[in-house]
Amino acid sequence: MRPTSDDNKREPAGGVGLIAAAAVLWGTVAPAQLLADTSVDPVTLGACRMLLGGMALGLFTVRVAGLRTLLLPGVRGWMPVSVAVTASFQACFLVAVDRCGAALATAAAFGTVPVVAGLSARRLGGDRLGPRWASATACAVVGLALLLLPGAGARVDAAGVALGCVAGASFGVYIALTRRIAVLGADPSAAAPVSVVCAGLLVSPWLAVRPDGLARPESLLLVGYLGLATTALGYLLFTKGVARVSGATAGTLSLIEPLVAAGLGVVLLGERPGLLAAAGAALLLGGLVVTSMPSRGRGEAERRKEPRLRDDGGSCHAVQDRPVVTGRRSEGG
Repeated sequence: MRPTSDDNKREPAGGVGLIAAAAVLWGTVAPAQLLADTSVDPVTLGACRMLLGGMALGLFTVRVAGLRTLLLPGVRGWMPVSVAVTASFQACFLVAVDRCGAALATAAAFGTVPVVAGLSARRLGGDRLGPRWASATACAVVGLALLLLPGAGARVDAAGVALGCVAGASFGVYIALTRRIAVLGADPSAAAPVSVVCAGLLVSPWLAVRPDGLARPESLLLVGYLGLATTALGYLLFTKGVARVSGATAGTLSLIEPLVAAGLGVVLLGERPGLLAAAGAALLLGGLVVTSMPSRGRGEAERRKEPRLRDDGGSCHAVQDRPVVTGRRSEGG
């Protein structure tokens, strides 16, 4: 059955709002970390955020049937990789923020995402790398070069930028991997919290090595905000929203996150990157814009080729669109 005009209006609107809200929450991670100004080690903070957020998210999204899908033969081998890149993203990103600020760390991370996501999608799903991906890669390379030039900015730290890139690369792999395991039959609503909790357990030994300052009130408030708001609620909103929009729309909405982080960094934290650093960050984000915008005339074709997520009352599953039969409408279709 063809979707009605009401369905077309209602589902995208709901999905857009959910993903936009999630992106705004994620964009506050770096500014919140810097505004709290705690003495907690960033890796320790990341471990606490993952453990608290993953467990809270699991309470709302995980079902026994969804957990079983993670044990499917084609899925279970990829779950340890998902855990590893989740841990890498969380730890490296928070350290990058601590070293070079909210705006530049976010630009370095999310400017790297489309490059690695494209390569990973090529490797895992056989996706073609077109001119837009090449343009995004060029923007990322030139942008990072500008960030690392001497005199680019007072807070530009080479190690911090490098860790931001590692974080972005990890998230790029996670995006492609999430799509892959969904196609193989995994329930993303179960995969996300399992990956986050297991990643927290993987990093948890750091809690024993660097626990300093964790028991202070401001540290506990920061952990609570990052875990419950930006992780549990953010992932919950995103998982619900991504089931209702196309991949191109979700990619475009992801631009909100680095824009929020950069804006808060300038307004609330007084970050003032130098001219070269600002140009580099703009190029990194420009690459993200290029890859996020849908191609003209390809929207419908992409929606038919791309696996969609069906929302079944708390769990999302990958489904393939049925082929369109021209000339007549199939029974019950």
